[in-house]
Amino acid sequence: MIRWRKGEVVRIRREWPGAVELDVAVPEGECRALAYPLLVGRPEPGDEVLLNTTALAMGLGTGGYAMVVAVPNRLPEDPGGPGHLVKARYTPLQATVLGADEQDSPHHDALREADALDDMPVVVADLHSALAPILCGLYESRPGTRVAYVMLDGGALPVWFSMAAARLREEGWLAGVVTVGQSFGGDVEAVTTHTGLLAARHVLEADVAIVTQGPGNLGTGTRWGFSGVSAGEAVNAAGVLRGRPVAALRVSEGDLRERHYGVSHHSLTAYGRVALCPADVPVPELPGEFGERVRDQAELLAVRHRLVPVPVDGLHEALRGSPVRLSTMGRGLEEDLAYFLASAAAGRLTASLLS
Repeated sequence: MIRWRKGEVVRIRREWPGAVELDVAVPEGECRALAYPLLVGRPEPGDEVLLNTTALAMGLGTGGYAMVVAVPNRLPEDPGGPGHLVKARYTPLQATVLGADEQDSPHHDALREADALDDMPVVVADLHSALAPILCGLYESRPGTRVAYVMLDGGALPVWFSMAAARLREEGWLAGVVTVGQSFGGDVEAVTTHTGLLAARHVLEADVAIVTQGPGNLGTGTRWGFSGVSAGEAVNAAGVLRGRPVAALRVSEGDLRERHYGVSHHSLTAYGRVALCPADVPVPELPGEFGERVRDQAELLAVRHRLVPVPVDGLHEALRGSPVRLSTMGRGLEEDLAYFLASAAAGRLTASLLS
């Protein structure tokens, strides 16, 4: 379950909006830890901290931090203001936030009867790492498009964990972040994926929404046991609300596991079995035998969805211009170029829908 440690903050390593990275002395030595100041206060060198070291002990690639649970000798002030949405519910760190769709929200009237996305494109992807490359492909031909990121709760729950989302927000590549379900910390909070998409459109006034999990997906190597199943459910939400779903394929030439090589089984299951509403599926025109494999696998989705071939010329250069480091499953741009090109192709197709 939980591995607990007491420690003392040695130094602050770095920080970004919503998060502080620390070095903390524990009985075993020093470890890297992460604190969310809005939840636990801002630890300073010399502070005693209570840590959850479970992810660190497991060696998780995305979340391999000890997490600061409390700074016992310097607790933060009680929060002020409205807000009745409880997220991370019935856990020791449950937090109350103001939901855009709750009665005390200034946006409640706008969302109370909202029922449509007005044909807004909604790009759905499996992994959080697709967010930046989708934007690269979109902005290559449609700079200035107003984009909202809708973060699902299949990965990290606090959006503050994502350095990429923080940087994209700072660079103006995102008009805002909507956190839905049990995820929290966005510019806008919402109860469900449906109200999150409506908030993207009617609160953030987005031209496009991008929907992915937070960092750190869960997979078990089984057909149905992976958190990316939610991508299919997001396609349904976009379709029901009269948006225009764009189902970005998870493609890899660097992941040699059969279930992920070419088009990942995550995409084939989420879009082929879970998504009941039709979507545009951008199929990147990749060269050689690998490109043929991707096209053949994508054909499995043609029963319900519209396959759209998308040229990838010029997208490599667009990806090099990303304001954040591109990485997926520990592989960078050149180590798994096909993954990033497929995501950027989804952005390129989305740009064409706005013309």
